[in-house]
Amino acid sequence: MTRSDLVAALAERFGQLTQRDTEFAVKTILDAMTDALARGHRIEIRGFGSFSINRRPPRVGRNPRSGEQVTIPEKLVPHFKPGKALRESVDARIPVETGAPPAGG
Repeated sequence: MTRSDLVAALAERFGQLTQRDTEFAVKTILDAMTDALARGHRIEIRGFGSFSINRRPPRVGRNPRSGEQVTIPEKLVPHFKPGKALRESVDARIPVETGAPPAGG
């Protein structure tokens, strides 16, 4: 699902909102989340999951072309951890392969 797919789905679900209002709402939420993560805050949405910042320490890598060692600086990267309800919802929708033995038996 893309951002525009999300806007279209919300506009369809909530008929009282215009496409423009829905676009503004989605943009506002995503901007607020981006800003919070950039300031080092953690975002928790109950039933969905949490976003946090992980630190990747500096390390030594190799240039794939020359094989020369390269120092890779420390990085802060966003990390998403799905909540229990999201994990269970996704797991319940996995199609079962034919011919596979049933779980638990």
